[in-house]
Amino acid sequence: MLEASSQNSVTPPVKLRLAIQKSGRLHDDSIRLLKECGIDISNGVNKLKADASNFPIEVYFLRDDDIPQYVEDAVADIGFVGENVVFEKNKKLIVGEKLGFGKCRLCIAIRKGEDYTGAGFLANKRIATSYPVLVRQFLNKNNINAEIHEISGSVEIAPGIGLADSICDLVSSGSTLFMNGLKEVETILESQAVLIQNENLSEAKKQLLSRLLFRIQAVKKAKNNKYILLNAPNDNLEKIISLLPGMKSPTVLPLAEPGWSSVHSVLNENEFWDIIEQLKEAGAQGILVIPIEKMIV
Repeated sequence: MLEASSQNSVTPPVKLRLAIQKSGRLHDDSIRLLKECGIDISNGVNKLKADASNFPIEVYFLRDDDIPQYVEDAVADIGFVGENVVFEKNKKLIVGEKLGFGKCRLCIAIRKGEDYTGAGFLANKRIATSYPVLVRQFLNKNNINAEIHEISGSVEIAPGIGLADSICDLVSSGSTLFMNGLKEVETILESQAVLIQNENLSEAKKQLLSRLLFRIQAVKKAKNNKYILLNAPNDNLEKIISLLPGMKSPTVLPLAEPGWSSVHSVLNENEFWDIIEQLKEAGAQGILVIPIEKMIV
């Protein structure tokens, strides 16, 4: 009987366990990235775990501050979390792919009316922050002695209520600082969401992670590039092609109208407008620009 039971036992399929922010600024972008990767996650209200219906992955919804610890402890295999949290928590894990969202900066801010003269301005000051480790590293690097007040939220009101002389907090637009009579004077860290992973993943889970990274990289490349179609006069075709290197080289097709060709290529977002202007000057007409959903190279 024991032998039969052993033979009938089934090994559960390997799944990648991903930790993402339960709520907050990175949650929606994390879910959106998974969706763009073709991974369907259905999580109901207040659920802390959800399975994908079409990829071997399960998602844990956690506080962002807890994600590095869960990944270090192998409760989760990987996580999507801000670099600011990763470096503040300083856990033993691998920091991998930058995900391209959640961009912000960790900044020192002081009262608007004060004259900032450099990092030495902070000497013997009280600094309120939720990031004491990163602030201490900055102070030590600059040989500054200052008092750090660790608080968990509403850091920007600390100078106004007399708790601190300055603050160190995450900044996106700077509008919250402005409304509280503060100005940013020093950037400690440029941050965005990254993929972190446990140092001891099994080979099976490394393979699943490789498949996920392949999809993430395809989505990122698509966002950074545009597909372009244009009509080019044949007598200036060589010059127009030289402006459009594409992924390998542009595709050129003859048009029904003699003396003209259709040129198809891919442009990087950072170069887009400069090249469009040059194409117009070279005689290109009927320029169409189309977003790319996925890009495999």
